[in-house]
Amino acid sequence: MKRILSGIQPTGHLHLGNHLGAIRNWVRLQDEFECLFCVVDMHAITVWQEPAELIANTREVAMAVLAAGIDPEKNVLFVQSHVPGHAQLAWIFNCVARLGWLNRMTQFKEKAGKSRENASVGLFAYPDLMAADILLYKATHVPVGEDQKQHLELTRDIAQKFNNDFGTELFPIVEPLIFGPATRVMSLRDGTNKMSKSDPSDYSRINMTDDAELIALKIRKAKTDPELIPDSVDGIEGRPEAANLMGIYAALADQELEAICAQFGGWQFSKFKAELSDLAVARLGPITSEINRLKDDPAYVDGVLRDGAERARAIAEPVIEEVYKTVGFLTGNG
Repeated sequence: MKRILSGIQPTGHLHLGNHLGAIRNWVRLQDEFECLFCVVDMHAITVWQEPAELIANTREVAMAVLAAGIDPEKNVLFVQSHVPGHAQLAWIFNCVARLGWLNRMTQFKEKAGKSRENASVGLFAYPDLMAADILLYKATHVPVGEDQKQHLELTRDIAQKFNNDFGTELFPIVEPLIFGPATRVMSLRDGTNKMSKSDPSDYSRINMTDDAELIALKIRKAKTDPELIPDSVDGIEGRPEAANLMGIYAALADQELEAICAQFGGWQFSKFKAELSDLAVARLGPITSEINRLKDDPAYVDGVLRDGAERARAIAEPVIEEVYKTVGFLTGNG
């Protein structure tokens, strides 16, 4: 059996980068794997979250996932904090992982910046919780972007060390699913920075809730250079904004970048942006409409998440029981 676990943080509006880098791939994987998709609110609080906003964002992320095409009957969609096993297994992994392993995690260094001493312990131990998310369900595969690849390698190290320490084969050595182009969508205002929810400029990203008019406006205002669109991929070298917009078009059109160069080579960017706007609206419009419909039916969304949590717990609880016995905890079952 091939099983996938993947998660997404409820930290503000989802944007085009989240859709192309993760959610769209989830939709495609649901016919090939047994899938568990998780709104990782426990990861979100590694940095401060306003409680009311966290609740609203958790629902909004769930709505966006459903609107994009995830089938809640075929897959398990749930909220991380609704399954106690995530925290239970994360603590055990805190005792398995080595301090030196976590010190090598580049993402902590980037997020903590110069405030390393003021960063939360949770932010430092984030990769251990990520390992628990995955191994709690004995997932065999995890779709990850390049920025999460190091954390997945740590998950493999933790699984291997646990198995070796206790002379067991309890945890699988999970395999990454790393997708190619368009897993890194960059800011519309700066092609050298990743599209982000935390960017102060709303014009840096296309939100999944933006209407057609706003999508077109943001693309029209997106930063470009004065040169024409190149007719080969080699011509994009050193042109981050051009590469970003052309990469977005390629991803939305499900084409290789070479084909986009062949189609639009020699065009002015003003003309190309009009084509990109039409394509983005066509692809995102139905998702936005469904998000708006689901906003009017929060009881349905909460019901999906409640059912998903029950199904996730049914998988997780026997694994926790097995782990507890392996570690030497006295369990309720003796």
